Amino acid sequence: MKPVESTYEIIAWKHLNQSVDEKWSNWAVDMMMVGYGTEHLVELAVIEKPYNQFELKELTDKVFEELNLDYTNQDKVVIDYVTYLAKEVLNDNRDLLKTLREIKDLCIVLDYDSKIYDFYSLYFAKEDLNYDTVQWYWKGADRTNIDQICMDYLKEWINKHELG
Repeated sequence: MKPVESTYEIIAWKHLNQSVDEKWSNWAVDMMMVGYGTEHLVELAVIEKPYNQFELKELTDKVFEELNLDYTNQDKVVIDYVTYLAKEVLNDNRDLLKTLREIKDLCIVLDYDSKIYDFYSLYFAKEDLNYDTVQWYWKGADRTNIDQICMDYLKEWINKHELG
């Protein structure tokens, strides 16, 4: 049995110590729908507001242990998460600019991680071209080709870092 694709996102959120909310609960439900049904996953699936982050951290620790999910290797977590996001954009499940913004923000949080710095540059190139005819972040990019450059880069990233 294979976890749902959004597991890569949950692993990244866990690694980054992000707050647990209904998105985590939705993921737990999705996992149960494909056959996972651990005690603590069921508990996570039915969490309700107000969220007690202290308790939910312990709960998610137990879920990760039960499902044998590792979130400690930052390089793997980042690569898998960005690969997941790239696939989501290419499958028309996520907006390109919003996803680039998400990866740009991750790049900043990770002290301008060189592995994902190109996404930072692509985000600002695309953002600048929304308001101006010139950008200085990506050589050769203009309003006529920025979307294709971004999509080609996402495909390149996926080919290099295919999820495993």
